[in-house]
Amino acid sequence: MAEPTDRLPPLNALRAFEAAARRLSFTQSADELNVTPGAISQQIRQLEDYAGTPLFKRTGRSVLLTDAAQASLPLVREAFERISEAGRIMQSPARKGRVMVSCAPSFAAKWLAPRLDKFHQLHSGTEAWISADTGLTDFTTADADFAIRYGRGSYDGLKSEKLLDETVLPVCSPAMLDGPDAIRRPEDLKNHTLLHDESTEVDPSCPDWASWLRARKVDGVDASRGPRFNQAILVIEAAAAGRGVALAKQAIAASDLASGRLVAPFADGSTSIDFGYWLVWPKGRHLSPDVREFIKWIKAEAAQTEVVGV
Repeated sequence: MAEPTDRLPPLNALRAFEAAARRLSFTQSADELNVTPGAISQQIRQLEDYAGTPLFKRTGRSVLLTDAAQASLPLVREAFERISEAGRIMQSPARKGRVMVSCAPSFAAKWLAPRLDKFHQLHSGTEAWISADTGLTDFTTADADFAIRYGRGSYDGLKSEKLLDETVLPVCSPAMLDGPDAIRRPEDLKNHTLLHDESTEVDPSCPDWASWLRARKVDGVDASRGPRFNQAILVIEAAAAGRGVALAKQAIAASDLASGRLVAPFADGSTSIDFGYWLVWPKGRHLSPDVREFIKWIKAEAAQTEVVGV
């Protein structure tokens, strides 16, 4: 018979603890778990009674972790990851024929979604589902088989494989290549509205209009003017509608460049940047044959991606 100290801690209380410790907020963790802050507090008290020691230090509206909480949190996270993976293995027969990939809305709409018909034609027995989210995928709670992340490729606890490098280049409507103010040289941008991509990713190597013009020794163009957008897809749509010239991410603009909806007016306008797109999934995760086949396909699609100027 197990000793009293061998009994397991309550699972719901551990889930509340993990969420509250990650966010350092009972209110935010309550929103995440779809319960009330009072319920989170009750679960934490239950876990503290089990542990026989405080787990949080209350400081006004915020909370801090005690030494006991900091020491146990990595183990709790690992335990939930293992439980989640065990559940996925149990569900493998039911999940056969389905692949779920999580990625940012702009990448989903402009790069991945337009290519899915090709995958379904080659693999008619497998459905590919997209979960588009601006936040990072939490693999302990999300149903995604893997995710596509934009960054440098180093993520704690995750295996990562490079999918695509990224470059930035000016793009515009084909109509802007004609008429009295036709774009021929970078200096011609002084006659057109500049569109700015102010997505939340912070990549010091990614140029803005000021640094792009400076690198090409272009004078007489006010790089500060023009509307700003917080999603790459919005910049692309504004450019395609003829509202101005966008400094766009190549992967997000690729399908519109291929269709002729957008053009790249300068053959030497591309700038390579440090960030890229990475396939990521938890280390130790069992990837089903369907998922492995999808990853093989998407890497082949990425290898064919190329953008050139007009």
